[in-house]
Parts: sequence; structure tokens; C-alpha cells
Amino acid sequence: MVTVAVSINYISAEKFWEQDKPVPLGVHISTNINVVGVEQKGEQLAVPFVVTIGYTPSIAQINLKGQAILSGERAELEQIRDDYKKQRAPPPMLIQTITNASLIEATFLSRTLNIPPPIPLPSMPKPQKPDKERPSYVG
Repeated sequence: MVTVAVSINYISAEKFWEQDKPVPLGVHISTNINVVGVEQKGEQLAVPFVVTIGYTPSIAQINLKGQAILSGERAELEQIRDDYKKQRAPPPMLIQTITNASLIEATFLSRTLNIPPPIPLPSMPKPQKPDKERPSYVG
């Protein structure tokens, strides 16, 4: 079984929107995760990555860079390294762990910048409007 430890070593966040202007409704947030390499480091793999979170309309941008360290059985690590060399998609557990760590950090940054968080917040369902009252025929 492969374990993943993520460390973030670069953070850049910028708000483009004026401070006194309310953030528009319907902001679209896109998250882009790029694995930029897979390197053997002794018995582990080092996987550097870049995460970019963009807002449309352009109210802010958050950039994170870091490294995931993969530990586990040699055969599994070799498979991940070989897959990267063959330009195959990284394992989902790697992408999920990078995403989780990055979005948590970006959520703190979004609060500091007073912009919408990069993760959807739970919302209350809208109450359904009752149909028009139907006349009662009970006499």
C-alpha cells in the first residue's frame, strides 16, 4: 500500500477585485493540478506539483507549489514512476491527497482575501412552494 505525504512550499494569492466592491454572484472557480515530475528519492518517490485556482470573473487567483512524498512497496512505486514516464494519469489517491491539502490551504487564504472559498459550501435546499390551494370538497 502506498502512503502519500504532501508539503506545500510556495503560496501566492492575489485579489484583483476592489475591496469595497461586493463579489459578483455566480463566480466560477476552476482548479488545475499539474504533476510536474516523479523522482526516485531513496526508497520513496518525490512528486512535485503545481496547483492553480482561478476565479471567473477574474476576482482572484491562488497558486500553490509543493511536493508529495510517496512511500510503499518498491513494485508499486516503480509502477507509478513507469506510468508517469509513459504519460499515463497519476493514481487517483495521489491526486486526491494533493487536492485535499491544497484546497484546505486555499480555503484559509480565501478567507484572508475575503473571496469565495474554492470548495462548494453546503447550502440549504430551497423550500418548495406549495401548489395552489385546492378547494376541499369535503362537506
